[in-house]
Amino acid sequence: RREIGVFKSLEDPRVTAVGRFIRTWNLDELPNLLNVLRGEMSIVGPRPALDYELPYYKDWFFRRFSVRPGLTGLWQVKRADAEDFDEMIRMDVDYTEQMSVWLDLKLIALTIPSIIREKGTF
Repeated sequence: RREIGVFKSLEDPRVTAVGRFIRTWNLDELPNLLNVLRGEMSIVGPRPALDYELPYYKDWFFRRFSVRPGLTGLWQVKRADAEDFDEMIRMDVDYTEQMSVWLDLKLIALTIPSIIREKGTF
């Protein structure tokens, strides 16, 4: 099984004490709020793709781009259920097929305890 997703690590030797605090409390995501205010991202939606991931995308992966990228989404909340990168993308595609205001509100509500419970892994 090939893993191509990126996960933040608190043990990264390049991370300073300040950086560790910022990552622990997911404060490194705050600049993305500017993208939301500019209309480039939404609160809920698939995370933006990383350039180096695209060559590994299967055809069906691209369906996740049918909606605006977001700060949080289905796989961020249910990450314990995701066994690999394909499964994370499957959750993004599932979101695009099921999206609704109710689902967005539910995902926002589940994101907060998820961040607190799994500090530094978002």
